[in-house]
Amino acid sequence: MLHRNIVDKIRHELLGYPIIALTGPRQSGKTRLLRTHFPEYTYLSLEDPDLKEFATRDTKGFLQKYNDKIIFDEVQNVPVLFSYLQGIVDLNQVMGQFILSGSQNFQLLENITQSLAGRVSIFRLFPPDISEMKAAHWMPDNLPEVITKGFYPAIYDRNLNPDRYYFNYLTTYIKRDISQLINIQKDRLFNTCL
Repeated sequence: MLHRNIVDKIRHELLGYPIIALTGPRQSGKTRLLRTHFPEYTYLSLEDPDLKEFATRDTKGFLQKYNDKIIFDEVQNVPVLFSYLQGIVDLNQVMGQFILSGSQNFQLLENITQSLAGRVSIFRLFPPDISEMKAAHWMPDNLPEVITKGFYPAIYDRNLNPDRYYFNYLTTYIKRDISQLINIQKDRLFNTCL
């Protein structure tokens, strides 16, 4: 199992903040980290259309059902939750009540700064660093292989071809996320920039 150094820091902050937010690039290991290292929390993915619809349509009912030791993954998909969470944590004063996670840093952080300032400790998870790679016995022996493979966990977990992985990553994640933020008018120039 890949041990992430950030886990102990998150556990410590759960004692002093009602909400922890974990953000970072897609596929850096956020979901696995949360599900593996925080089993005492109920994990809910707001990518799930039914959960997303329930949380959007009946936010009060959703939070009555899921109100303690909850991980809301991809929470930026239901922006109305942030204002409700503010009210809940202000009323309850319970530390470590919620963990929020999301890949779209801009949307997630915008909602956090609007509603949860002072109530949340924010962490960013990147792909594993060299010490984490070595501990998992994933670190390639030579520099060219390190450069070629990079550090994304899926390449090592599933023994994927890095060329195909990064092509797919750019096509499915980066372009989608960036195009949601800005109107890319010259796709060829954007690809050259990447």
